[in-house]
Amino acid sequence: MSPSAEWGPAALLAVYRKALLIQIVDERMRSLLSSGRLAAVYYSPRGQEVVAAGIAVHLKPTDYLVTTYRGVHDQLAKGMPLKLLCAEYYGKQTGACKGKGGPMHITHPAAGIMVTTGVVGGGIPIANGLALAAQLKGEDRVTLCCFGDGASNIGAFHESLNMASLWKLPVIFYCQNNGYGECTRYDKATAVAHVADRAAAYNMRGVTVDGNNPRELWTAAGEAVERARRGEGPTLLEAKTFRFMGHYFGDPGAYIPKEEYAAAQARDPMPACRAEVLRSGAASEADLQALEEKIKRELDEALAFAADSPAPDLSEIDRDIYASGVSA
Repeated sequence: MSPSAEWGPAALLAVYRKALLIQIVDERMRSLLSSGRLAAVYYSPRGQEVVAAGIAVHLKPTDYLVTTYRGVHDQLAKGMPLKLLCAEYYGKQTGACKGKGGPMHITHPAAGIMVTTGVVGGGIPIANGLALAAQLKGEDRVTLCCFGDGASNIGAFHESLNMASLWKLPVIFYCQNNGYGECTRYDKATAVAHVADRAAAYNMRGVTVDGNNPRELWTAAGEAVERARRGEGPTLLEAKTFRFMGHYFGDPGAYIPKEEYAAAQARDPMPACRAEVLRSGAASEADLQALEEKIKRELDEALAFAADSPAPDLSEIDRDIYASGVSA
C-alpha cells in the first residue's frame, strides 16, 4: 500500500484477497494429503491467514521475505507463483527449486522470497544480511523476517536484534506468536509476557498486536514498513494469533486444551474478515464468490501443471551443491 494510504474498504479488501488465497490453497493441500494424492511434509497456516496478508499488502515486489518452513502463508502473501509452488511440493523439475528443495526451502527471488529455512530462527541473521546489503547499496528495499515465538528464545534472535538496532537496518522482525512452539505452550518456554517486550533491551521499537484483527495489524505493519523504508531502523512486531491445525500435518494437537481450541475457533479470522468486507461495501457476495472461483481455477491449473511436469533428471542430484569446478 502507499505510505499515504489510510485504512478503509480498499485496504480491507486487499488484505482479504491475500488471506482468501492462503485459505483456499491450504484447504486444497490438506485435501490432497488426506486422499493420498500428494506426499509431502506440510505445515498448515489455518488460522494465520490474516497474519500474513495484513503485512504483505504493504510490501513491494522488490522487498525481501525471509520465512520458516511453516511459512506457506507468508510465501503466498508475498506473491509466490502457484505453479512454481505446487511443482516444488510435488518434487518436480519445474518447481521453484527444481523439485530439490521441497516445501521447507521455497525460494523465488523474482518476488523477493529469498529464504525459507528449516532451522528454527535460522533466517533471522540472514535477514540482517539482506537488509545490510540493501542499506549499503542505497536500495529502497525492506526485509521482512517471519518466525514463531519459539525462535525468540535462541541466541541468533538476540544477536541479530542488537546488530540491526545498532546499524539501523531496514528490517522488520515479525514474530507470529500462535501460542505454541511446536508442542510447548508459550508460557512454559518464555519468561516475558510478550515477545515484543524484548525490543526495549536493544533500543528498538516493539509492538504487540492482535494478528487476527485486520485493521490493527494493517496499521502497525504499515508503520513498521515505512519506518524501515525511511531509514529509521528495525521494529520487533509481534502478532498474537492461533494455529487451528497441529504443528505439522498429522499432528492431532492433543497438547492444546479443548477449551482453548474452541475459544480460538470461535474467533476464526476468516469468517470475521469476510463479514467485515461485506459490511464495508468493498465487495458484494457475488464479487467474493467470483474471487473464490478465480483463485480455485488458478490453483487447478497450477496443480495440473505440477502433476504433468517431469521429475528432476538424475544429473541434478549433485548440482547446486558445490561451486562449479569444485570437487567433493
